Amino acid sequence: MEFKVYQKELELQSRGWIPTFHDVSKEVIEIVKASGVKNGTVCIASHHTTCSVMIQECSHDIDSFDIEYLQHDLLDIMRKMIPDFAEEHQYRHPGPIHLQFGRYVNEPGDFTSMNTDGHLRSVFFGRSETMTIKDGVLDGGEFAHIYFVDWDHVRARRRQLNITVMGTTEDLQEDRKWNDGKVIDTLHKFTPEEKADDIHYTLQQKR
Repeated sequence: MEFKVYQKELELQSRGWIPTFHDVSKEVIEIVKASGVKNGTVCIASHHTTCSVMIQECSHDIDSFDIEYLQHDLLDIMRKMIPDFAEEHQYRHPGPIHLQFGRYVNEPGDFTSMNTDGHLRSVFFGRSETMTIKDGVLDGGEFAHIYFVDWDHVRARRRQLNITVMGTTEDLQEDRKWNDGKVIDTLHKFTPEEKADDIHYTLQQKR
């Protein structure tokens, strides 16, 4: 059985001034198809520390900020947890040494380091997602879309998303169904002791 690794990089342009949500579902599906991998996984990973990858339903409706409703709901929640960086010294980061490092690597100004909110939001969401490939098809269920989220809104930026497809180019010979496809019962089973009558709970208890 042949095992194959196939990698591609997506180049994206974030707009700045507000977090950018890039729907990359179409591109990832095309990459999976081009890889020739029939059964395996695909890892979608951000190249950047202020960006995330998330898999979520497309909410279709788009507001005046050019953001889907569900995405803006998410952004509103993140702003409550991690407020937008709006004024100097709002967060401990960046400190004077980090600002000096920014100048050393030719950042256009100290303002580009005022993206602590983006770093923290990325930590919450993580920088990658892994999905299953079955019979050459990306398994996202009925409604899943793949979004690359750029939380850094201090300026417009060129971004990179890395796609790694791994798996076999051959068909699986065995059945995928575990335990013959029977539904797994994960509900708690009360023991006889847990179900026993307790006088404190029974007002009609005979004395």
